[in-house]
Amino acid sequence: MTESGRHAGFVAIIGAPNAGKSTLVNALVGAKISIVTHKVQTTRARVRGIVMRGKTQVVLVDTPGIFAPRRRLDRAMVEAAWSEAGEADVTALLVDATKPDSGGDDPILDKLATTGRRRILVLNKVDKVEKTRLLACVKSINDRVSFERTFMVSALTGSGVEDLADWLAAAMPAGEWLFPEDQIADAPLRLTAAELTREKLYLRLHEELPYASTVETTAWKELKDGSVRIEQTIYVERESQRRIVLGHKGETIKAISMESRKDIAQVLERPVHLFLFVKVDERWGDSREHYEAMGLDFPKR
Repeated sequence: MTESGRHAGFVAIIGAPNAGKSTLVNALVGAKISIVTHKVQTTRARVRGIVMRGKTQVVLVDTPGIFAPRRRLDRAMVEAAWSEAGEADVTALLVDATKPDSGGDDPILDKLATTGRRRILVLNKVDKVEKTRLLACVKSINDRVSFERTFMVSALTGSGVEDLADWLAAAMPAGEWLFPEDQIADAPLRLTAAELTREKLYLRLHEELPYASTVETTAWKELKDGSVRIEQTIYVERESQRRIVLGHKGETIKAISMESRKDIAQVLERPVHLFLFVKVDERWGDSREHYEAMGLDFPKR
């Protein structure tokens, strides 16, 4: 134990796409630090949330969903998720209790079985499933891979979240805090702002816009009146996608900008002037700079 009696450590939240990882991290932190949409594989960047429990600091890593990669970006996201899991003090596998037989967790379980790290199972969305089905799901998963503990939560309603947070805090090793006590996330503000805009983009164009789009903060200027001027570029792969994002007479991008500006201003706690641009770049997914902006390693082809 340290002289201060402090503890600190990392917890990697892994799972299949749309299991609810970002929602759970936000619930544990008590604030919105990860974007949440209905679109699968929304999380791309490594986002860390910080939870304080007495003298213990728990650093939660919201990882991209683990799935069968097809493109370079896919591989970078999956590699980032497994990298975080390999380095964390505890790995928490989050499973969507409403889809226990979807097969999406099978490759994750197979790989977890070969690791020696501490691991726990967290069943999410349990408020939507009968208890007998939940117990059967827990048994089926633990028969394949043994977990130190199993937690049943609803990240959306908060049910079971406090018990999970308390257990994670108790599991952290002795050590000095890794971040200031009042900090709740470690993502750069430029990245946070870009992620908030990407969330609004996906929420508004969930059906029309394909997965192959991204947002980058390209300019950030502090103004004398205390406000900030932010320029962001939305990258898409085709001209037809650019037209979708712009919308009729620019109405869609204006709505996205307005919604994102409100969220960014809330995070920064000051007025924001947001300017969005849309650029066609069919190979943005192969640009090292885009990966670096998201905090991802640039994988070989």
